Amino acid sequence: MVKKDISEENIEESTEETSGDGYVEIKMGGGWYMTISLAHSDRFEKEYVELAKERGGVKRSRFNLNPTHVRMLGEALIKFADDNGL
Repeated sequence: MVKKDISEENIEESTEETSGDGYVEIKMGGGWYMTISLAHSDRFEKEYVELAKERGGVKRSRFNLNPTHVRMLGEALIKFADDNGL
């Protein structure tokens, strides 16, 4: 297994806030982006956070997350990265 040394500077450079509050785009390579955005459901009249993998402006796969769980997900990802030396 090959580990890449990614400094915080590289992460900050590859993470761009492109459309104001409620939207973040992370460049992943090969033309792929991970987008994180706030969205609103007209059907259920609730807000949610959409995580999507996007290429060429087309969303290939999406995951909708309850906003109350966003912080837990972020903390779990940081713990996972720390525990596995990522």
